[in-house]
Amino acid sequence: MSQPAAARPTGAAAWIVLAAGVSAALHVGKLPPAIGALQASLGITLVQAGFLLSLVQLAAVLLGIVAGLTAEGLGLRRCLLGGLAVLSLAGAAGGFAHGPGALLALRAVEGLGFLMATVPAPSLIRRNVPLQSVTRMLGFWGAFMPFGTALALLAGPLVIAAAGWPTWWWGTAAASALMALAVWLGVPADGAAPAMASVASAPAAGWRQRLAQTLGAGGPWLGALTFGFYSAQWLAVVGFLPTLYTQAGWGGARGAVLTALVAAVNMSGNIAAGRLLHRGVRPQALLWTGFGAMALGAWLAFSGATAELPALRYAGALLFSSVGGLIPGTLFALAPTLAPGERTIATTVGWMQQWSALGQLAGPPVVAWLASHVGGWQWTWAVTAGCCVAGALLAGRIARRLSADV
Repeated sequence: MSQPAAARPTGAAAWIVLAAGVSAALHVGKLPPAIGALQASLGITLVQAGFLLSLVQLAAVLLGIVAGLTAEGLGLRRCLLGGLAVLSLAGAAGGFAHGPGALLALRAVEGLGFLMATVPAPSLIRRNVPLQSVTRMLGFWGAFMPFGTALALLAGPLVIAAAGWPTWWWGTAAASALMALAVWLGVPADGAAPAMASVASAPAAGWRQRLAQTLGAGGPWLGALTFGFYSAQWLAVVGFLPTLYTQAGWGGARGAVLTALVAAVNMSGNIAAGRLLHRGVRPQALLWTGFGAMALGAWLAFSGATAELPALRYAGALLFSSVGGLIPGTLFALAPTLAPGERTIATTVGWMQQWSALGQLAGPPVVAWLASHVGGWQWTWAVTAGCCVAGALLAGRIARRLSADV
């Protein structure tokens, strides 16, 4: 059967892939605004809420690099379509859940769909844009997660208040189904894009060889570990902001808008990273700036010293998210450079996703446990500060590696 996607402009195809990533991110971001409703209707605890936040990343923790290998073997577009289909089915089924156990299991299935949809995306974008636009477009790709999360934080409370949390689950499932149709119609079939010519001419490599090349090189490890220390703190902070602001009396529409803005400003850092790298700014400078801002922002947002200064606390959350966005934007743009070869880019991205997911799996429960143990959120900044120090040290290693490759 002929594929209608082959005739579409390649620039449009890249934007469709980006929109598909946003629809996948909705499934991660749909949980925070629903925590209160889930506690009321299903009786989930705060720690269970932490696992619901992070369990969507379980598949990536276990299978991130496998997804990269599969995407390169099965086909990038096919993998993306499969991921969107899994998200649609699992999300729709989640709306019928009657207990925490079923919801937890379906969140894990959604995690598999999220992984399948996002791992091939950077390579799909890269092959559908001109070479001179790759860095900037990958910066936009780095913003898919905060954009989807902000959209979910803003729309979720409205939908839940009007129609209940199951309808919110069904709505995000429908969005992924629509994006699957858009990908089918608008993204060139695997092997059909003109940009694939240089890659197709390279000799094929088996999955064992690609796996050995990826895990045997230092670049993928550095990118993956750095991503892990970033994502652990970002989801932990942003994921619990609705709960924190409700406790502070900023519930309802006000809390939703404030939280959505914190997530949304992360896009500015991602997009700025792509533009600054395109202009020649050193990657390590962007990474160090991002981790430094996250450490300071988390201290301002959670420290007992700012307890009576709500405006300063909110400014700290904005600083944490906005300048911290330089980190994923830089790492996604560096993925082709950190990968040991052209045919291992998706595998490298999968490895980065695996460690990013590990951070997201561990971060929210650790922060929730600490808040429950000390009776508040005042020591959250200590967890994020530790992640920032580790990330900054890894950024220095990345800088030395990039200098050695020049």
